[in-house]
Amino acid sequence: MQIRDLPYADPGRPDVRSGPRLLVWLSRKQWTGLGQAMAWGVVHMTAVALFPLAVGLAVQAVSDRSGGRLAAAGGFMLVLGALTALGDTMLHRRAVTNWIGVSARLQQLLARKAAELGAALTRQVAAGEVVAVSTGDVEKIGWFVEAQSRFASSALTSVGVCVALVVYQPALGLVVAAGVPVLALAVLPLLPHATKRADEQREKAGRATELASDTVAGLRVLRGIGGEELFLSRYRLASQEVRKAAVHSARMWALIAAVQVVLPGLLLIAVVWYGVGLVRDGRIGVGELVTVYGLVTFLLFPLQQFEEIAMAYSFSRPSAQRTARVLALRRPTAAEGDGESRAVPTGGLNDPASGLLAPAGQLTAVVCGDPDAAGRLADRLGGHAADDTGDLPSVLMGGTALNGLPRETARAAVLVQDKDPVLLSGTLAELLDVPASGAVTAEAALSAAQCGDVLAALARSSADGPGDPMQARITERGRSLSGGQRQRLALARSLVTDPEVLVLDEPTSAVDSHTEARIADGVRSLRKGRTTVVFTSSPLLLDRADRVVFVQEGRAVAAGSHAALLHSDPAYRAVVTRRTDEEADLGLLEFDTSEQIGESA
Repeated sequence: MQIRDLPYADPGRPDVRSGPRLLVWLSRKQWTGLGQAMAWGVVHMTAVALFPLAVGLAVQAVSDRSGGRLAAAGGFMLVLGALTALGDTMLHRRAVTNWIGVSARLQQLLARKAAELGAALTRQVAAGEVVAVSTGDVEKIGWFVEAQSRFASSALTSVGVCVALVVYQPALGLVVAAGVPVLALAVLPLLPHATKRADEQREKAGRATELASDTVAGLRVLRGIGGEELFLSRYRLASQEVRKAAVHSARMWALIAAVQVVLPGLLLIAVVWYGVGLVRDGRIGVGELVTVYGLVTFLLFPLQQFEEIAMAYSFSRPSAQRTARVLALRRPTAAEGDGESRAVPTGGLNDPASGLLAPAGQLTAVVCGDPDAAGRLADRLGGHAADDTGDLPSVLMGGTALNGLPRETARAAVLVQDKDPVLLSGTLAELLDVPASGAVTAEAALSAAQCGDVLAALARSSADGPGDPMQARITERGRSLSGGQRQRLALARSLVTDPEVLVLDEPTSAVDSHTEARIADGVRSLRKGRTTVVFTSSPLLLDRADRVVFVQEGRAVAAGSHAALLHSDPAYRAVVTRRTDEEADLGLLEFDTSEQIGESA
């Protein structure tokens, strides 16, 4: 795999039963790149390991006053230098490629899961955790998978060096061969404590990330109520907890690093002490002692890889666990589909769970006193699961259960626009370039959504002066626009798609009454003959609806025209006029009294 091959045509189906299983699955998917990195790592480390031998040969040649052997040792060094440079360069290239490849695969899997779950994602897992998984956790997992190849090459090279030492100089080689495994395993008792502290740090960092994400999302509201300092102090406390946990964790890793320095140093001292004695006894030459010394010094480098792989696993294991938990999320009642294309159904919507009926070809307005309940009901009408168990019956469209359709077919049949729709960055033309029937042009949709002032503002925002508003750039989430402008552009995008059924959740909550009235007329005209459901309590929209349904406690309790419900249903009147029961009763009494006075006159 090369960087230019990304993104993957198919990132695969991950094993999400546990974090370690996910790591194994990722390693198997990356086995070719890991094998190549390991091979280059062996070339690099073998060349480095042989340098002491070349130096020892040169020293022995000088000691024996042999110019030929000195020249041969110099040539040997040049070859080893070239192999070291080549191996190190290619190892680095493959390691970075593996890291990026694993991270890209996980990012694609997370993006696919987010697209699959939609709004249900943040109902099952906190938004801050999703951010943490898709950023920091992905990098930690990529680090561990990539480090496996360097660890394997270090282990192979270390074993080879120990065997070579035993063959080359048995007296010193046996000492080194016995000491290296002890050094490699010496840090194992410390790893559980280091892992525990690292887990505590990541848990606190995750909570701080969630708090920051929630604060940023609600910053406008916080400013409105003067709550910035309160949440700032909470985040400051959370960040200090993260700092303390990080220092606590770093102390343990510093202890592990110190052990990895002290113990090899003691081994080196022991080898030199014993080797000097052998030289004095004439059992080995000076060059042989230099060679053994150099090889023992080289072994300090592979031992550092053992520490790195332990650290990488301790950091990546909880990250993999969180990633696996997100990737394992499923929409409880969403149909997987049978792999066959199905015709898009036609007809009105019928929700057996709530009793809501939206006749085909009509504009149906739904009044719901609870905004959260309205959002859940809107999701149900789109075929999204609104409960965790999946026990509620499916919404029917023309007698066809939406949950029994393949997801692509259900999405083509019913489009649900959330009350807080998201605008992605890009030009306005790209924003409106969505799958559509082609019956509604972008100009007609923008006109119906009353986006004239938005187009003018976008045209003026061009750095080169007034230009084509369709080519004007919209920043991430439409932050350069007002709330009403974002809402109208999102409505235009929904109208362009021209679905069989369009469900709008509070599409005009951020616009003024005059604009709202024109939007109501535009939507009614543009969607004439098409099924449209609008969740709203605005009298301007309700008055233009063909049918109004009043929902209380999850059940449709009344239906009719806006004027009829306003006169006959006190609860409906209280929700629409935003008055309490006492105020509603008083208003009704005044209404009845005025009628009686009129009749008397």
